[in-house]
Amino acid sequence: MTEFSGPAQSWSLAAFCSVVALTLLLCVLTGPDADDLAEFYTGYKSLSPLRNGLAIAGDYISAATVLTIGGIIALCGYDGVVLALSAVLSLLLLMFLLAEPLHNTGRYTMGDVLGHRHPARSVRVAACAVTLLALVPMMIVQLAGVGELLAYVMGFTAPAAKNGCVAGAGILMISYAALGGMRGTALVQIFKTVMLLASGLVVSGLILHTFGWSTEALFRTAARESGAGPAYLRWGLQYSSSPHPALDLASTQCAIVLGAGCLPHVTMRMYTAGTPRQVRRAMSWAVSSVTLFILMLVLICTGATALLGRARITGADPHGTTAYLLGARAAFGSGLSRSESLLFATVTTAVFLTLLASVASMTLACANALAHDLTAARPLAPARELTLARSCALLVGIPVILVAALAQHRSLQPLATLSFTLGASAIAPALLYTLFWRRYTRAGLLATLVVGSLTVLALTPGTTLVSGNPVSAFPEADFDWFPYNTPALASIPAGFLAGWLTSVLAGKSTADRERARYESTEHRLLTGPPPRDRPAGAPDGT
Repeated sequence: MTEFSGPAQSWSLAAFCSVVALTLLLCVLTGPDADDLAEFYTGYKSLSPLRNGLAIAGDYISAATVLTIGGIIALCGYDGVVLALSAVLSLLLLMFLLAEPLHNTGRYTMGDVLGHRHPARSVRVAACAVTLLALVPMMIVQLAGVGELLAYVMGFTAPAAKNGCVAGAGILMISYAALGGMRGTALVQIFKTVMLLASGLVVSGLILHTFGWSTEALFRTAARESGAGPAYLRWGLQYSSSPHPALDLASTQCAIVLGAGCLPHVTMRMYTAGTPRQVRRAMSWAVSSVTLFILMLVLICTGATALLGRARITGADPHGTTAYLLGARAAFGSGLSRSESLLFATVTTAVFLTLLASVASMTLACANALAHDLTAARPLAPARELTLARSCALLVGIPVILVAALAQHRSLQPLATLSFTLGASAIAPALLYTLFWRRYTRAGLLATLVVGSLTVLALTPGTTLVSGNPVSAFPEADFDWFPYNTPALASIPAGFLAGWLTSVLAGKSTADRERARYESTEHRLLTGPPPRDRPAGAPDGT
């Protein structure tokens, strides 16, 4: 593709380097002291609702949103729009149902929320394991996306150059998490969200201007250029080869709605607000920002199809993952002036920072879980735990870099789907039952986490995203014995049923004990910890 050449390429390289230097400087300047755990894990709860909301939105807008869903919008039209709206619905579910209870019962990690009611080492270990299982696949997707983006924009084609891009991005990922902690990664997310929204507004305006500010003309042209005709504007195009397209669409929607908002790197932002009121205000900003971006994503990726056609989009990438960049480039026209080159460099840098910041937050969530949850039974000195957390960022990051470098030439959509489905099948039922069901037992919690996770891990290799069609991860193979894109229709009921059945089958004495334990913690669930339990330096909410 010739669009990324000359001034646009030079401006993009300069912008990448400038943003990396600035964000690293922010992480160094705002990083915690050597023994300050509260600052590393929560940033002293010092972010205002606006800044915290932008950070939450930054965590939520990931490679799965910009690359995967953007590609589905460009190639499949209506189905991609439905999935994008499902992502907004997931954040609304988090806002109205889970945000305040998570803030009130959590401290640093998801293990704190689950362990608040069931304080056992087995619960902490299971929570840590599920956190890693849910986030590591998504980290691989994000890091491979960063490498592909850098190589694509810079014109690199050699495998060694692409691997170098992945390795360089991985080193930055580890540095952000280890040096900046919660506050540093939050500032990077804020910077990324502002850049993404500002550049997206400009590109969306240019696309609408091209079509006379008529969305009807935009979608009608996109349907014609997609090669699918009217089917582009109706549901089912993405699942046209599925034996059960309606069930396939419902399965994918359930995975996103229940899973996306429950992933640990998103929920950990609930612990950084000072008061329940600040949580509500932060979530309002987050939902507004994500909704605005989703609308822009639909316009830009649909515009890519309308202006360039399906053949050029799939020629750049068979899965359409570059549709957002292609749509942005097409919006500027056939030639780029100096100012347009600068604007386009802003777009590419915003996407680059989107992927890099999200993977840094996931690295931080994994490191926090390993350092905090696995040592909760025998707490370490603050300086030692902080050193361990930073070491865990390196421990998690290195294998992710290696796998991302090896897997970047394949479709990574199964890994993103795996993360969402684990969130929906194990984390969502565990959180909902723990926070709202009086009779939920420790055995039920462990059953939810184990059965939900194992069901997802067992069924995902048999889905059509892994094999069985030309755009799967292994197109040369055919072992799709579970003929759906995701296993959510089976794994989500399995997770909920395992926890419910295990708890119901417990004896009456166990049920009474769990009910009494829930009632003893219900006040904190509704109102939060008393002021004396808040970390030093946290605002008192007055």
